[in-house]
Amino acid sequence: MINGKRVLIIIPAWNESGSIADVVAEVRGELPGVSVIVVDDGSTDDTSMRAADAGAIVARLPYNLGVGGAMRTGYRYARDHGFDVAIQVDADGQHDPRYIPKLVDALDDHDLVIGARFAGEGGYAVKGPRKWAMKLLSRVISRLARTRLTDTTSGHRACNRRLIELFANWYPAEYLGDTIEVLVRTARMKYKITQIPVAMRPRMAGTPSNSPVKASIYLARAGMVLLLALIRA
Repeated sequence: MINGKRVLIIIPAWNESGSIADVVAEVRGELPGVSVIVVDDGSTDDTSMRAADAGAIVARLPYNLGVGGAMRTGYRYARDHGFDVAIQVDADGQHDPRYIPKLVDALDDHDLVIGARFAGEGGYAVKGPRKWAMKLLSRVISRLARTRLTDTTSGHRACNRRLIELFANWYPAEYLGDTIEVLVRTARMKYKITQIPVAMRPRMAGTPSNSPVKASIYLARAGMVLLLALIRA
């Protein structure tokens, strides 16, 4: 419980055996009494076993669906078990659980709260095509949401029970759909969206897959996902 709300932490994980136990242990240590579910997105390593040993509820998907598919599973668990709040936390340890109570507090007046990496907290930065894409996305979605959003691709998010119900039935699985398309749809449906500044940390394990070619592909995909989200009924 946080401020009288039943909170579920959803951690989508794909081959994160090097960090998942530490992430679960840290969340449970910082937030005693909060439930944690790890959705193993078709991992080929021992992610599930390590998560369970650390005290998490574990849901195993038979094959890799991507973050969106894993999150939809988590939202269905939240809906079916009566949680008031669901919060996405990455399995690599970059999201600091000490910010979670602030995300929950912001839900008193909003439906969806984004943990924003570019809002004055910490030194996280991106360059080149990825930076251009993020700025364009934030500008367009800010106008739709009628509020200033600086980090529309952040995966660190909290939502209330109204959106848990929506996301349990609809949550896009395609690449970037779980961030961009979700914001476009919730803004169009007049849900209240806001952000709070958070600081990102280095990964606990694994290697980020960044390169100029991948950054350019990200720019093209981001533009396409935004266009499709805007033209869909």
